[in-house]
Amino acid sequence: MRFVDARTADERCWTEVGASDGTVVVSTTLDAVAAAAGELVAAGRKPDTPLTVTVAGTTTRQRTWNATLGTIAQVFKQGKVLPSPEGHRPVIAVVGERSAPAQRDRLSWFESKPLFGWRVLVPRTKEQAASLSDQLRSYGAVPHEVPTIAVEPPRTPQQMERAVKGLVTGRYEWIAFTSVNAVKAVREKFEEYGLDARAFAGIKVAAVGEQTAAALVDFGVKPDLVPSGEQSAAGLLEDWPPYDPVFDPIDRVFLPRADIATETLVAGLIELGWEVDDVTAYRTVRASPPPADTREAIKGGGFDAVLFTSSSTVRNLVGIAGKPHNVTVIACIGPATAKTAEEHGLRVDVLSPEPSVHKLAEALADFGTRRRESALEAGDPVTRPSERRPGARRRRTT
Repeated sequence: MRFVDARTADERCWTEVGASDGTVVVSTTLDAVAAAAGELVAAGRKPDTPLTVTVAGTTTRQRTWNATLGTIAQVFKQGKVLPSPEGHRPVIAVVGERSAPAQRDRLSWFESKPLFGWRVLVPRTKEQAASLSDQLRSYGAVPHEVPTIAVEPPRTPQQMERAVKGLVTGRYEWIAFTSVNAVKAVREKFEEYGLDARAFAGIKVAAVGEQTAAALVDFGVKPDLVPSGEQSAAGLLEDWPPYDPVFDPIDRVFLPRADIATETLVAGLIELGWEVDDVTAYRTVRASPPPADTREAIKGGGFDAVLFTSSSTVRNLVGIAGKPHNVTVIACIGPATAKTAEEHGLRVDVLSPEPSVHKLAEALADFGTRRRESALEAGDPVTRPSERRPGARRRRTT
């Protein structure tokens, strides 16, 4: 294998590599690839010699073209790669059988990921989005967290204080957690009183879904009830036992939750015969606007997709940053969130099959896979959604 820097190579160098039939790695720039290919053909290489050109290798901006020495100029022209202000970008061109498309396709596990290079907006805090962002990275995406909701203590803490004391003194048969934030609110109140997970002894604990259950386990509490089906208030009610005065010495449920939570769980528990202490454990307020460059990227189509995990994330994102550009793929966690998105003039492209953030990310990855396969079948270049907006390539930065 021979390495050539096209920017410093002289005629003798081109003659030597042209006379050989071995693999040549050429370091050059995007706008000089065709000229380097011409030098090799002039020096004796066959025009049908395979050629692979890679720009921004090993990064999420990586892009690769397969051609031959004789066709690379036409491939660039058809793909509208050049002329472009990006023509000065450095590239690696591999010439010879080792660059053959079949070889590259076999080894190109990174660039063929379903969301390769996609900038995905996640309207959650870094703390809330940690596992979701890791999942998106595994699909090749670049997640960008933007908090749309801030969590604050209730305006009047007395109700929460009475409920926690009642928890310790045996007032409740059950405590139901409907969010990670509810777990955090109760945990903070416990720590304020010098309590720990042992205070849950003798009390049945329910969690609305896997993430809430994981937060409880981290607190040292293993939930007694997690929905076996849909991870939602409705799913929790499906599995919740009716009150039985023979088996249940106490008929009361402690429900710490957000100030804007729906009444679904309260009404369902009452219908099952339970008394419910519906307590505001925390308030959700609209977060501060993100930085100006993030707002511009949202409105200008700089993001390839956005994941909406609730109706409030739709309303709050639009309120603090503006409406996402119409090229941005909109993915929603469920029908209610999708309806809110549509009410705000957004086109919903992806709907999660289950109300789970991880199923939502999986659904977006499936969408990306189908999009990629359709482009390949049509013989079109595989591009990201943000590259469809006018002037996208001109404004893109390295």
